[in-house]
Amino acid sequence: MNLRKLGSPSLAIIILLCLTACGRSLGVTPAAINSDSSSNSEQPSFSQFKDVPIPTNAEMNLDRTVILGAPESWIGRLTLETNHNPVDVFNFFKQRTAEFGWQEVTSIRSATSFLTYTQATRVLTIQITGKTLRGSEVVMTVSPKGQSLSSSPVQVNPGITR
Repeated sequence: MNLRKLGSPSLAIIILLCLTACGRSLGVTPAAINSDSSSNSEQPSFSQFKDVPIPTNAEMNLDRTVILGAPESWIGRLTLETNHNPVDVFNFFKQRTAEFGWQEVTSIRSATSFLTYTQATRVLTIQITGKTLRGSEVVMTVSPKGQSLSSSPVQVNPGITR
C-alpha cells in the first residue's frame, strides 16, 4: 500500500483502527465479594459474581470473558489476570470456593492446574496457568449441570452391525 496516496484523514483512521484493535485487560478493583454496591456503573465490576471467590487485585480480561444469564445463575467464561503466583491462586480457590456453596469434585495441581466444583444446577471449572513473567491467568467456566447417565436409559440401535 502506498501511504503517499492516502490522505491524512485516511491515514489517521487506519492508525486509530489499528490501535483500538489491540486487546488489553481492564483493571477492575473487586468490590466486597457479596456487596450489592458498585462504585462506577460504566466500569465492569466483580460485584455481579456473588457466587464465586475473586482474588484481590484481579483484573478481568474482557476480551476473553463471555457471561450469559442473570447474576445469580450466570453461565459462561470469566477470565482473570492476577499478580499472584499460581500456587497461591490454587490454594486461594481450594480454600475459598466451598464457602460459596460449591462442592469439590476433583483438583489437579500442575503447570496448568484445574479445580472442578458442582452445585445443584451448575458446574464450575477453574483453570490456573502461570504467566510468562509474573502472575497467573485464571479461567473460570460455569456451565449448566447435565443429567447423569443413570437417570436416562441408554438405547442401543440393534440395526447397526459392525
